[in-house]
Amino acid sequence: MSTVVPLRAAAYRAPRLALLGTGVVGSALVARYQRLQSAGLALPPLAWLANSRALHDCAGAPQRALEEANGAAARRDDLPPWAEAEALHAGDIVIDATASDAVAGWHAEWLSRGVHVVTANKLGAGSGWSRAQAIVQACAASGARYGDAATVGAGLPLLRSLRALVAGGDRIHRVEGVLSGSLAWLFNHYDGMRPFSGFVRQARQAGYTEPDPRIDLSGEDVRRKLLILARAAGLPLEPADVRVESLVPAELAALPLDSVDGALAQLDAPVAARFKEAYRNGGRLRFVGRFDRERASVGLQVLPEDHPLCGGSGTDNRVAIYSDRYDEQPLVVQGPGAGAGITAAALLDDVLAIATAR
Repeated sequence: MSTVVPLRAAAYRAPRLALLGTGVVGSALVARYQRLQSAGLALPPLAWLANSRALHDCAGAPQRALEEANGAAARRDDLPPWAEAEALHAGDIVIDATASDAVAGWHAEWLSRGVHVVTANKLGAGSGWSRAQAIVQACAASGARYGDAATVGAGLPLLRSLRALVAGGDRIHRVEGVLSGSLAWLFNHYDGMRPFSGFVRQARQAGYTEPDPRIDLSGEDVRRKLLILARAAGLPLEPADVRVESLVPAELAALPLDSVDGALAQLDAPVAARFKEAYRNGGRLRFVGRFDRERASVGLQVLPEDHPLCGGSGTDNRVAIYSDRYDEQPLVVQGPGAGAGITAAALLDDVLAIATAR
């Protein structure tokens, strides 16, 4: 008579965190991580953090590791510091707080190994369709999770709402929204009397725009967010499918970064002309991303004052979803869409959702 020996379940291994990116968002994340720990919230240990210059073991002192990484000298080789880190294991969580295409290119690889990815980097799901599909397929094959709430709306319940509608059988007709916190701030404050370039400088100093404000003004950031939303709605759009109207004149776009500030006045006359047009027609200027089943576009629009996208203030994102369920009155999601603190909070919300989903 044989004895059946039951299989022993693999021992549970607590996940570790690895942070890529130590700029304003990464720094805000470390600060929030430490505050939450001090408040008694059970968070996975932060094993190491890295930027393009250095990698540091946190060893219970994330703030010190952050300061050392940010003070490191530039590297001379092409191998990123995080490539030299201790191997990540299935169940670990990588937090991508960069805007790096190279890092985004690793998302599918990490997921295929069972490593969860939490990201504010839009170049994973918001670039080419093949990369976005590779991420979806890697999650399906390994069971790893992709936390992307911070990629659109800085953690507003936007992607979650859109996916829930689709999962419930609703058909999305169109989505349109003010998707850039920096551009929302600019057109909420621009009054047509003072130069637009002065508002751009204010927004940059407040940290609402990228250090190179042309990244925001070009509409490329909004294009990436629109692609992420469209794909969540089931549309397989490529970047080339989105028509983008940039606010940056060709001469300004061609300048090196250190010459941009002195040339921002090139923005003033074109934007002033658009403002006057809007004012004459009783409308307001909004930088809008929009898609439906036939077309997708990004650009400056004149909207009537009672339009769903004309509410909000400051850096608010405001997105209207039209569907079978919401055919006459759209579902509107609104809230702050820029700022390192709220982006860091969205990243850690995704971390906690993954870490507690055993």
